[in-house]
Amino acid sequence: MKITFQTFTVHKRVPLTISRGTRSGSTNLWVRIQADGSGSGDSGIEGWGEASPFSTGEQTQTTESIAQDLQKLVNVLSPLHPLQHQVIEQALAELSICSAACADIDVALYDWLGKYTRLPLWQLWGLDAAKIGPTAVTVGISSPKQAATRLQQWCHQQGVAAVKVKLGSPEGIMADRAMFDALLPYVPEGAKVSIDANGGWGLEDAVTMAKWLADRGVTYLEQPLSVDNDTQLPQLFARSPLPIFIDESCFTSADIHRLAHCVHGINIKLMKAGGLTEARRMIHTAGACGLQVMFGCYSDSAIANTALAHFSPLADHLDLDSHFNLKDDPFLGAQLIDGALVPNNLPGLGLTRHAKT
Repeated sequence: MKITFQTFTVHKRVPLTISRGTRSGSTNLWVRIQADGSGSGDSGIEGWGEASPFSTGEQTQTTESIAQDLQKLVNVLSPLHPLQHQVIEQALAELSICSAACADIDVALYDWLGKYTRLPLWQLWGLDAAKIGPTAVTVGISSPKQAATRLQQWCHQQGVAAVKVKLGSPEGIMADRAMFDALLPYVPEGAKVSIDANGGWGLEDAVTMAKWLADRGVTYLEQPLSVDNDTQLPQLFARSPLPIFIDESCFTSADIHRLAHCVHGINIKLMKAGGLTEARRMIHTAGACGLQVMFGCYSDSAIANTALAHFSPLADHLDLDSHFNLKDDPFLGAQLIDGALVPNNLPGLGLTRHAKT
C-alpha cells in the first residue's frame, strides 16, 4: 500500500478556553492509504484518516512529532496491504508510534475497508444508526456574559439538544458558578447539560460543585480532578451525587480496570485511544466493567468526528462538535440531524472535500 500525508490548518470560529489554556486553531495531518482490493499494487481504493495534536497537561503530541512518526511508517508499512490490519497494528506497537499517528492510520484503514466492501462503516459493523444520540455543543470558560452569548450563538447556528460546559476556572469555583448561572437560562428546553472541569478542581471543590450542579439538573461531571489526583477519585465517587466520567485519566482499555471501581464512565477520543480498533476495545471493556462511555474530540475536523459518528450507536453520551466550530474545515462527512451527528450511506467514512480545497 502507498501512504501519503500532508498538514492542513483549521481555525476556530470562537477560541475555546479550558482550565489549561485557550486554543484558536490547529494544524492537523491528513493521511491517505492507497491500494487495490487484491494487493497487486494498483492504487484503486483510497482511505482517509486524520491526526490532530493535543495536550492533556501530562502528555503532549505535537504536529511535528506526529508527522515524524508517520514518516517512519511510510516505508515500514508499504509492503503490507490494508487487509492485514492485525499485522499493521502489531507494527505500530513495536515502533512505539504515538497514539494520534496510530489513529490516523487506523481510521484510514477502516475507510479503505468500507470502500472495499462498498458499505458505510456503521453498516459494516452491523450497527443501528437510529440509536445515535445528540452530540453536545461546547461552551468554554469565559465571563458570564460571554458564556451566555456563546450558547446563544450555538443555538442560532444549529439545533442544540445537549450542552457541555467547561468549568475549572483559574479564578475559582465562584467564577464557575457565576458563568454557569448566566448561561443556564439559554439552555434549550429538554437539552441535557454536562460539565467538564478538565482536572481544574481539588477534591473539596469538586464535591462542593458536584452537589451544587446536581441541584441544577446537570447529568454528569467529567474529569473533575487532575490525573495527579486520581487516588482521590474513590472519595469523590462516594460523596458526589453526580456520575463521574474520566477523560485525561483514561487513554486506552488498559487504563479502565484500575479506575472502574471509582468512576461511572469514560471519555473515548480517537487521538488518545489510537484509532477505532482500540476505541472498540475500550467500549467493550467499559461495558464489561459496568461503565458508560462517551465520545469526545480535540481540534478535530470532520474526518475524525465522522469516524466516531459511525461508532456512535454504542455510546451513551456524545461530544463531537469541534468541526462545527471551524471556519475552514476542508472536509464534509456526517451531518447534524435533530441534534445528532449521523453518518451517511456512502462507503467507508462517507467523506468528501469542499470544492475550494
